[in-house]
Amino acid sequence: MRCAAPKLLSIMLASVLICGHAQALANDTNNRPRARDIGLVSGVLSPGKLNAITDVNGVLVGQTTLNKGEDIRTGVTAILPHAGNLFKEKVAAAVHVGNGFGKLMGSTQISELGEIETPILLTGTLNVPRVADALLDWMLALPGNEDVRSINAVVGETNDGRLNDLRGRHVGQEHVFAALKSASNGPVEEGAVGAGTGTEAFGFKGGIGTSSRVVPESAGGYTVGVLVQTNFGGVLTMNGAPVGKELGRYYLKEALEGKKVSANTGNGALTLTKNDPIQLDHVSDRADGSIMMIVATDAPLGSRNLERLAKRAMLGLARTGSPATNGSGDYVIAFSTAPESRINSSDAVRETKVLGNNAMSPLFLATVEATEEAIYNSLLKAKTTTGRDGRVVEALPIDKTVDILKKYGAVK
Repeated sequence: MRCAAPKLLSIMLASVLICGHAQALANDTNNRPRARDIGLVSGVLSPGKLNAITDVNGVLVGQTTLNKGEDIRTGVTAILPHAGNLFKEKVAAAVHVGNGFGKLMGSTQISELGEIETPILLTGTLNVPRVADALLDWMLALPGNEDVRSINAVVGETNDGRLNDLRGRHVGQEHVFAALKSASNGPVEEGAVGAGTGTEAFGFKGGIGTSSRVVPESAGGYTVGVLVQTNFGGVLTMNGAPVGKELGRYYLKEALEGKKVSANTGNGALTLTKNDPIQLDHVSDRADGSIMMIVATDAPLGSRNLERLAKRAMLGLARTGSPATNGSGDYVIAFSTAPESRINSSDAVRETKVLGNNAMSPLFLATVEATEEAIYNSLLKAKTTTGRDGRVVEALPIDKTVDILKKYGAVK
């Protein structure tokens, strides 16, 4: 197992403590299944060995989980396209904005130049500036970056404020460094961990999820891996089965039934009508939220086709029942780890070979399938969490979900 290991000795103790906590949390979540453990197999393509974004050659993932006291439920997840100095050896990349209600730092330069020059970090909304500041410290300290005067830090977010003391902005440099230092190409912990510690999805506990797909050898044998941070809503659908509707928790449920609901406005119960849509985000499943989707591939692609690839992640999101509501930040970052897609910052002229448009369709399918399954995994692995002000977000009930999936023939 390879790990990113810049020589920053000051974080070693913090890293050990956080990793110990992460292992304890892993023991709790290991009892909950992934999608394929319950026979939920989406699509036709096969996953990679780990069924994770780390199946893509070169990709490393590290996470720090902050689960402290009664109201700190947050963290940071780091995705590294490779273990070297990303500023000196950038990777081709693209960003697609499905719905732009969010705070994705560094996106404009990715769109403009078609490259990424730092690890991608995910966290809670108000942690973004602090996480970016720590990422800059990390990058500036790397050997070879002594004369660097500008770095485009890439930090994505979702709002974990229902379970987490968001205003406390508890993620600090030691947490970011620990996530980066622990990044490896092994299995990726899922559920209520890292940047997914305080998130929720479809009215249930959300979190970090990942999956991968391998296209046939006749199409190049390339791998596509996806990692998601889920914190959004809609009408949960799994392999076509209406799970959210059957469980009685879905967007617009109360409005469709004409029921009174208690809104968090201090005004007591409200009757929802078609003339009062502003209150619909206070019902049992608030469909507003956000999702960060990271798509990695070892296929040699330029930024233009990486953007096309990123757009397909939205199709995988739609399969799970998201309508990408007004208040949802739905973002995709896609990058290639192929040697042909590496960018040396000192090169004045580049000569490279990339896949043509006609070779993209199998990769599109791989992206859709991996995104869909990654979202399922984020829900299935997440455990019930109690957080700020005693709020409880329940985990998706496994037994009931399996019964629904069997009822609709959605599991093998």
